[in-house]
Amino acid sequence: MTTVTSEELSGMGPLVARLGRAGQRLRHADRTRPWVLDTAVAVLVFLLFCLPDLLHAMGVIGGDGDGDGPRRFRLLFTRLPVAGMLVLQAGLVLPLLWRRRAPAAAFGAVTAVFVLQWSLGAMLRADVALFIALYSLALHGRLRQLPWACAVIAGALSLVAARVSVAMSVWDALFFLLSTATAALALGLMIRIRRAQLAGLRDRAARLEVERDQRGRLAVAAERARVAREMHDIVGHNLSVIITLADAGAYAAGVAPERGKEALHLIGDTGRQALGELRRVLGVLREADGPPVEPELSPQPGLTDIDALCEGVRAAGLEVVYRTAGDIDALDSGVQLTVYRIVQEALTNTLKHAGAGARANLAIVAEDTRLTITVQDSGPPNPAGRPRTANEEGHGLVGMRERAALYGGHVSASPTGAGWTVRADLDLTPQDGAR
Repeated sequence: MTTVTSEELSGMGPLVARLGRAGQRLRHADRTRPWVLDTAVAVLVFLLFCLPDLLHAMGVIGGDGDGDGPRRFRLLFTRLPVAGMLVLQAGLVLPLLWRRRAPAAAFGAVTAVFVLQWSLGAMLRADVALFIALYSLALHGRLRQLPWACAVIAGALSLVAARVSVAMSVWDALFFLLSTATAALALGLMIRIRRAQLAGLRDRAARLEVERDQRGRLAVAAERARVAREMHDIVGHNLSVIITLADAGAYAAGVAPERGKEALHLIGDTGRQALGELRRVLGVLREADGPPVEPELSPQPGLTDIDALCEGVRAAGLEVVYRTAGDIDALDSGVQLTVYRIVQEALTNTLKHAGAGARANLAIVAEDTRLTITVQDSGPPNPAGRPRTANEEGHGLVGMRERAALYGGHVSASPTGAGWTVRADLDLTPQDGAR
């Protein structure tokens, strides 16, 4: 038994590649001009199967009919004139021109001419068109048309087997003819199934590409939403502090110049802090092909930064009482950032709506798997000032709720007396597999 070596297989690679490229070019040409292939098939059948019969009938080849084979086999068939032979050949070959556009009609026409020809007792090499039409019907036609097509071709081939029964066994002839028809039918179905599989793979690849693009757009949208939340927290808080300090400094400039100078220093410090945080957040939006920059190494704010946050708010005139309970130092960095941003937004809202001179109580309590954040203010010291009503929710409250939802929590905000209370509950239960 001979075996194929790896060197022989590697030598076949270029040939297979060339055949693949040739097949691709042929399919592309067939998609652009399908009539060319249909015409080529009809011409090829004429040259290979029709022309020899015509030359033999005209006496160009084969003499006066003393061909090979037993005499009784030759006497079974009727000798057709050239004109009659041309008509029958045309009836067998011309329907192949629309074998892909109307496979059922082409098969019916070829079968009708085939039955007529054998009813006349004539045998033509162009009968191969019947098997080509059956192959085309299996490949391009409707599947529900195949049962009646098989019944029709079985009847037509039975006519041929009965006609040649004098020279050979009916069962041998029928076996040979039906085997040929089965091969043509199986080939058409196999190619049809293969094309359906390839079409399914192409469709799946297209869907996966669309899903990949959608996931990319969703990731971009999520990143933009995250950056927008960070920008809102940073800009909203620091601008509120700066505006409050500027108002206080302008008031103190004529009464106590030293207090006005201190307010200006605090404004500068707050602005520089805001600028640094903005640079860190906006760094994710820089183009990858831009000039290299030194990465920002400042960590994300956590619970240890809340003291500095409260000091900045106190400098703006808001009295803050801050207390904690539980093991809050053991919280991971993500939870600490969420707590910091919620506290920052709540104190910013208090400073914005209650103003300087108000009092805020901040409490962070960790109990088992729950973390509670409560910010309650006393309301504006000026009796004319009023807290927001419950339907005046802004983007800050929405952002706090989105951050709390990341940890299975929720945020509630409601007026309490003359002031306002913001309460956030977070779930600290570890996710599956997180330890």
